[in-house]
Amino acid sequence: MRVRKAVIPAAGLGTRFLPATKAMPKEMLPIVDTPTLQYIVEEAVASGIEDIVIVTAKNKAAIEDHFDRAVELETLLASKGKLEDLAMVRKITNMVRIHAVRQHEPKGLGHAILCAKHFIGDEPFAVLLGDDVVYHDTTPCLKQLIDVYESSKASVLGVQAVAEDDVSKYGIVKGMRLDERTYKVEDLVEKPAKESAPSTIAILGRYVITPAIFPLLETTKPGSGNEIQLTDALKELAKHEEMLAYVFEGRRYDVGDKLGFLEATVEYALRRDDLKDVFKAYLKDIIK
Repeated sequence: MRVRKAVIPAAGLGTRFLPATKAMPKEMLPIVDTPTLQYIVEEAVASGIEDIVIVTAKNKAAIEDHFDRAVELETLLASKGKLEDLAMVRKITNMVRIHAVRQHEPKGLGHAILCAKHFIGDEPFAVLLGDDVVYHDTTPCLKQLIDVYESSKASVLGVQAVAEDDVSKYGIVKGMRLDERTYKVEDLVEKPAKESAPSTIAILGRYVITPAIFPLLETTKPGSGNEIQLTDALKELAKHEEMLAYVFEGRRYDVGDKLGFLEATVEYALRRDDLKDVFKAYLKDIIK
């Protein structure tokens, strides 16, 4: 069965970006002029995903509104002859089927995924975390993982190497190397201390997971941060069926971090034909 559905957890409070996120979902903070979440949705669509469920929480209505029709705006743009803007707005609404489900309590990433159980059913599915934006000019990050899943039928974790000092921020993989980019997962450790980390191979916000994860999530006890951790359920899943970790190609931005968000903003602007020349000149001028 091919991967048709994706889950995007978006229920967090975004406290690292206060005061901006006091009234605005962190997922709607723009990189240049596009909400962070839209980049994630576009990656999913470019990877062949047909249905996306966004796991939201209270005060996140702006997310659903962004992907819904804006009839008054469309009428205004049409009346002023702004046809390119009109086409762009309509494209956002029509790019994919978007569904939303509420996570009523902040019980962690594993619990957020469990909230999508009835939407996913008995199918393999993708998970894309909104704090990780990945740029690749040819093959989207998720598509790389889906290709590995289609050849193996095993759950696939998107990973890259991180600095030793950063392993405590991530789920870390212990595995046997199968080829240049692929590991067979033997164990997973959630946010280990530098001294006890089994490797520097970190899970970075992209997954393709079999539906066998759901019974495990239902019985997973709260772990790090007193939350139900997806990594803990994946660790148990790896004991019952094959699991792979794939070192994906692409420039990954941690947009949940202020510096990572600034890096993404600058680099996406420099890729824009309408901005890159004048923006590059501006950067050169202030560096002087």
